[in-house]
Amino acid sequence: MTASGTKTPEVLAVFDLGKTNSKLFVFSADGEVVGEARTRPVWKDEGGLRVLDDEHLFAWMEASLSAAAVEHGVNRIMFSGHGCTFALTQGASLAHPVLDYEQEPPAEVSERIDTVIPDFDETFSPRLPLGFNYGRHILWLEDRDGSVLEKADSILGYPQFWSWKFSGRKVSEVSYLGCHSHLWAPLNDDFSSLVDNRGWRGKMPEFARAGAALGQHTVLLADGSQTQVTVHNGVHDSNASLYYYRSLGFDDFTLISTGTWVIIFNSQCPLEALDRDRDMLANVTVDHQPAATIRFMGGREYDAASDGWNRPISTAAIAAVVAKSIFALPSFAPGGPIPHMAGRFVGPEAEGEERAAAALLYVVLMTDLSLDLIRSKNPIVIDGGLVKTGLYAELLAALRPGQPILTSANAEGSAFGAAALAFEEIGIKPFENQCQPVAPVSIEGLAAYRAAWQQLANAREGVTGDGRAEQRRANR
Repeated sequence: MTASGTKTPEVLAVFDLGKTNSKLFVFSADGEVVGEARTRPVWKDEGGLRVLDDEHLFAWMEASLSAAAVEHGVNRIMFSGHGCTFALTQGASLAHPVLDYEQEPPAEVSERIDTVIPDFDETFSPRLPLGFNYGRHILWLEDRDGSVLEKADSILGYPQFWSWKFSGRKVSEVSYLGCHSHLWAPLNDDFSSLVDNRGWRGKMPEFARAGAALGQHTVLLADGSQTQVTVHNGVHDSNASLYYYRSLGFDDFTLISTGTWVIIFNSQCPLEALDRDRDMLANVTVDHQPAATIRFMGGREYDAASDGWNRPISTAAIAAVVAKSIFALPSFAPGGPIPHMAGRFVGPEAEGEERAAAALLYVVLMTDLSLDLIRSKNPIVIDGGLVKTGLYAELLAALRPGQPILTSANAEGSAFGAAALAFEEIGIKPFENQCQPVAPVSIEGLAAYRAAWQQLANAREGVTGDGRAEQRRANR
């Protein structure tokens, strides 16, 4: 309450913490974004590993929060975090720096640790490279120095690390544990056999739902005074996006959440359709429900294939690439539905905007393939960074005329989902459905271009049709 007895307005700061970009969004109680700040996390070399400079990021978060508290009256904070990342804590400190998930254990270590990873049928986590399964990176640290795990009292997901840093309370959260970590068994709604076999269950804190209030944090203001903010339990970023659209009333739909990753959820795809060799998996919603998912590093691949193009792409450039049969073929980053090939271009040489157009077509066609694999026939909602590139949604609509495609009125679904969860905790539902239908773009020869791309991509794998997954398994 204020001094006059009126209720203090609820103002929420959401830290949306990505691998390459971290953002702060300030939400008023009516769902409007009234403030923003951005930074880039620093990853540094330490002890032969790449690790997060967490103190650098924490300092930015505290400074940004202080400024937002002064300017907007922030009294709550919430976190949305990228996947594949964990923190080992010992008391009030880290037991080990937070690992960068984009590093591969040495081959001889991989041979040892990969023998103890649970079967796909238990965890619905495909065996992925690097630290894309963060249980694998925990095993790597344990292999490097067993005392690290012995002295650690808690294993926290990345959003829960930040919830703890601000609230002092360590908790677990199911959407992050259930994100292809090898640590969760979705059908049992419990930790996987890996957790029990390694003796880690006792290091898993009690559960709290994403958005739950955990405690208070004291914010130091510029004039030397202090204010208190309520700290809410964080959430996996793509699951936050999924929750946002469900909170708007979407039920039977496919969500394409885009950023560094393109992550596709289809609420109607049966789990038995998931192919572990194509980066298909079951995520777990904030309410403990398995969610069929397929993914690839679409934003990263676009940046690599387009040579860093960051301007709009014209319809004329797309048409020129289609007419010239310039193709970008999988894959320009690890993982994804075609994981065993290095990305390359075929056809006439492309530069500048035409190269970017070929890269955009590549991401669209990888999305289209992924939608087929996850049996998407229902309405599609697209959000995130690729919406801003121009023509991504319009090209996809042209390739899938039987499915309504909508784009979000905002491109920050993970932040809005995190906000929806925190506001829900205090009985506020501020968001309304502002998604807009997408009109397909008309590009002569686009369907034939897709067929040619699919044939080239399949040929690179050395097999065709439904035999692809079986052939890869035979070659493992």
